[in-house]
Amino acid sequence: MDKKVKDALFNKTSIEPFARKMGMELVEVSEGYARVEMKADQSMSNIFDMVHGGAIFSLMDEAFEVASNSHGSTAFALNMSVTYVAPPSVGSRLTAVAREINLTRKTANYEIKVLDDQGKLIAFSNALVYRRGDPLPFVD
Repeated sequence: MDKKVKDALFNKTSIEPFARKMGMELVEVSEGYARVEMKADQSMSNIFDMVHGGAIFSLMDEAFEVASNSHGSTAFALNMSVTYVAPPSVGSRLTAVAREINLTRKTANYEIKVLDDQGKLIAFSNALVYRRGDPLPFVD
């Protein structure tokens, strides 16, 4: 993976307002791959005092965003289908891992999984991006 792209992705995600608000941290990135972590705190609870599905989805989307842009050219989400398997405990550390499973000139498919800090599967997703092909605007 190009070092400039890698450094730019780490830098950009560390200052991204939504990711910061949610406490997300990019932990690892390589071409077609990203791992993002987040502590599911009480502010992410739903009406049942469980972690809101939107918080879990947001974590998946962040990993998807980074993995799909890891080739150094812009990619934009077209579709994500999510299956929620188990509710995580409030206070647990969640990890989203996005892996590229198919790459063409114009599209790419990703598998994204969220695990809790015990390694239990929380949710999984299949996702599709459109690859526009122009360089990432924030890479020097």
